[in-house]
Amino acid sequence: MIIPIIGNVTYSITLDPTVWIFDDRKILLDEAFTSLDKQDETEDELKKASEVWDRAIEKAPPVNRSISRMEGNKILENSYVMPINYFLDNAEINPKAETATLVTNDEDVEMPLHDLYRSCFLFSVEGKPLKEDGPVHLYYMDGSNKEDPIKNVTKIIIN
Repeated sequence: MIIPIIGNVTYSITLDPTVWIFDDRKILLDEAFTSLDKQDETEDELKKASEVWDRAIEKAPPVNRSISRMEGNKILENSYVMPINYFLDNAEINPKAETATLVTNDEDVEMPLHDLYRSCFLFSVEGKPLKEDGPVHLYYMDGSNKEDPIKNVTKIIIN
């Protein structure tokens, strides 16, 4: 259930989607694609620059606040996605890198790096990890592959 990010990066990192259910950065699947429609490109760039600055200052992952029983029950009933850009930034991708290969159980998928940055991983359906066709599914944040996500993603290789 782990997903390594390897290749043309400063730090090879390993993702564990099973712990993301407690991460404050997760987004409800139902809201993931509609929230992007409401923002314009300038706000996204400004927010990303601000997040990069904040991470550089803090040098620590976000700390989760305590979860109440009601919030815990809600978490176990919903489906969630996690934006990928947080992890790509932590891996410090080489500026010369242009593409990424998603290794899946079916066939590998190569994509431009900028498309990967604008993607998210579905990691939980109704509060449960994706066991049969997981560990994650990749969705583009613009919703263009909402009906046909890339499934069975097991590794990301930065080229």
